[in-house]
Amino acid sequence: MGNLIEVKHLKKYFDTPKGMLHAVDDVTFSIREGKTMGVVGESGCGKSTLGRTLIHLLDSDGGQILFEGRDVTHVPVKEMKKLRQNMQIIFQDPYSSVNPRMTVEQTISEPLILSKRFSKKELEYETERLMDMVGINKRLRLAYPHELDGGRRQRVGIGRALAMNPKFIICDEPVSALDVSIQAQILNLLMDLQDQNGLTYLFITHNLSVVRHISSDICVMYLGQLVETSETKDLFDNPLHPYTKALLSAIPTMDIDAQPERIVLKGELVSPIDPKPGCRFASRCAYACPACHEQQELEELRPGHFVSCCRARELNGL
Repeated sequence: MGNLIEVKHLKKYFDTPKGMLHAVDDVTFSIREGKTMGVVGESGCGKSTLGRTLIHLLDSDGGQILFEGRDVTHVPVKEMKKLRQNMQIIFQDPYSSVNPRMTVEQTISEPLILSKRFSKKELEYETERLMDMVGINKRLRLAYPHELDGGRRQRVGIGRALAMNPKFIICDEPVSALDVSIQAQILNLLMDLQDQNGLTYLFITHNLSVVRHISSDICVMYLGQLVETSETKDLFDNPLHPYTKALLSAIPTMDIDAQPERIVLKGELVSPIDPKPGCRFASRCAYACPACHEQQELEELRPGHFVSCCRARELNGL
């Protein structure tokens, strides 16, 4: 299968009293149809802004977004309605992403009602089908959000996102607000739904163990830019960027004899407001050199493995 989503030099800036905040700055990647692209990085690196810009909850300030080969960066309002049927989002917080005054049935059926494509009988059938698909018991159809636990609330959000049978879904940290045991249930549900419906995901998280479990490919973000992207197995087995290596060294392991050496990052964070050219990780990197303060671009060092680091070849013996 080909690429469902292609992102080319995407930019999203915010004007602040102190200057222009570069939340997403020249980001390029693609997502294969039916696969999951994980996006990882520290809080504030621009992961959620990237996801919301992709599905036009935020307008981009530069670059291109291609959906099924078609440029959808700037589309008219009428076409946007059609596009939204194929591009949906599951939000992070199941407590605030659903309307507290709407029942489970009303929340899941709302997109169906707005589409004006279903009769009353069809609405009932489709709503029950969606509830069954995401594992919500029919007895809960008249329940309100405050009567549900976090896992069931998130299942409601997933059901709502699936209502119009989309091809592409942004999963914006969908399990970070849930207990660990519930996280596993939701992740398995998302993977099952992907297999059943051929869905394509952009999965945003700061949890490397989660992204390793669910993603086929991974992008590593740092202060609005991608520093490394590759297939999941290759990235975890052979990370090439110093920042990625530091992130992976922090993953806890049960094997006492195989504890990785923790890489402790020192130095100050560069401000994303009007940043200077060059690698934004340089101030915290133990291998920084003068060339790091020049413009950096993603370079393919191994097949399908891209890195934005002028010393990556040298440091990894490539």
